[in-house]
Amino acid sequence: MERKPHVIGCDAGTTDGGPYALGAGKPSFPPSAVKRDLRFLLRGAKELGIPLLVGSCGTAGGDVHLEIVRNIVRELAREEGLSFKAGFIHSEQNKDYVREKLRAGRIKPLKPAPHFDEDTIGRSERIVGMMDESPYLRALEMGAEIVFAGRSSDTAMFCAIPEREGFPKGLSLHAAKILECGTASAVQRKQPDCMMATISDDHFIVTPMDPSLRVTAQSIASHSLYENSDPFLLREPAGTLDMRESRYEAIDDNNVRVSGSRFIPADTFTIKLEGVELAGYQSIIIASCRDPFIIRQLDDWLARLREKVAGRVLDVMSLGPDDYNLGIRVYGRNGTMGALEPVKEIEGHEVCLVFEVTARTQETATAIASLTRHQALHLPIPEWSGLITTLACPYSPAYLERGRVYRFNVNHVVEPDDPYEMFPIEIESIG
Repeated sequence: MERKPHVIGCDAGTTDGGPYALGAGKPSFPPSAVKRDLRFLLRGAKELGIPLLVGSCGTAGGDVHLEIVRNIVRELAREEGLSFKAGFIHSEQNKDYVREKLRAGRIKPLKPAPHFDEDTIGRSERIVGMMDESPYLRALEMGAEIVFAGRSSDTAMFCAIPEREGFPKGLSLHAAKILECGTASAVQRKQPDCMMATISDDHFIVTPMDPSLRVTAQSIASHSLYENSDPFLLREPAGTLDMRESRYEAIDDNNVRVSGSRFIPADTFTIKLEGVELAGYQSIIIASCRDPFIIRQLDDWLARLREKVAGRVLDVMSLGPDDYNLGIRVYGRNGTMGALEPVKEIEGHEVCLVFEVTARTQETATAIASLTRHQALHLPIPEWSGLITTLACPYSPAYLERGRVYRFNVNHVVEPDDPYEMFPIEIESIG
């Protein structure tokens, strides 16, 4: 704060953790953690009289997530004796609006995209649109001093003020791309911390606020790869950030200058949609196996186990393969990368098996998980004689009930008439 910034930005959400936050309407972090961080942000913004822009509130940015953050903001204002005008920007989409756009042919798939139709819209727990900086600027024009927004592009809250002040959009977006993960672009990040960008007409300079952190041209340039399929092109609602001609120059160990970044306007303005639906209820079993004979023939053993489970579930519960899903993850072979794992042979002396049963009810998932464990526990191999136990389970009961689980069902873009129609703004006097 001693550096007197002109704006504070905070990217508060992500889909990195999967669909649960959006589906369940719960943030990934406890309210106490959010409140602790927001206290510093609000104090700093009010002391300097500068905007604070917080995006993707509550992790997923739905209406329920935005409301959780709004209540925390009200509490903090009372405790700190602060008063200000706050803008709250909604990103959760009305299903009738999405249906209307679909019928008009104005929703297009991204790759890879699941099948998307009106039934998909109806099944969705929530659908949010990922806004750019435009609604933030509109909220500030409406008198907001501090803005809390639903689902947002990672760059939106950082590039809004530089763009409003007339700096080149390419530089503003590129600086925002570097800032959105804080000190992730340092050579070695010790902990999550703050990064500052100072922008001018032909370059920007990025500086970690912890003086013990070091940045280099390579560490800053490498962040262009983070979460991107293309190291040079970053697509945003209004166009593409083109970093093919960007130059990275180390000024010293704590400052890197970046120049040459351009913005290519899109022919059509689009907003990315994110949606999730209920996949079912899930129970899991975690078990380890260190029998070398089983490990040598693990694929065959697991295939026979699936057959045994299917037969037992049919006999006991009269359920077929369409009524549930049994997934098996093998840690110690390809549990992390699945089919992409290049090492095909198991090289360790033990494996961890995670059995996941997903069904229409929790009771059904747990019952099938219990049957799976029992079938696995004594499933023989040709080398054995007598009864031998195959698995070691660390918990009793062996199953863990995960409750409702979700899956992403939307990976599409919509073509709105303008950048604002999907994002209603409320202005509230706080304190």
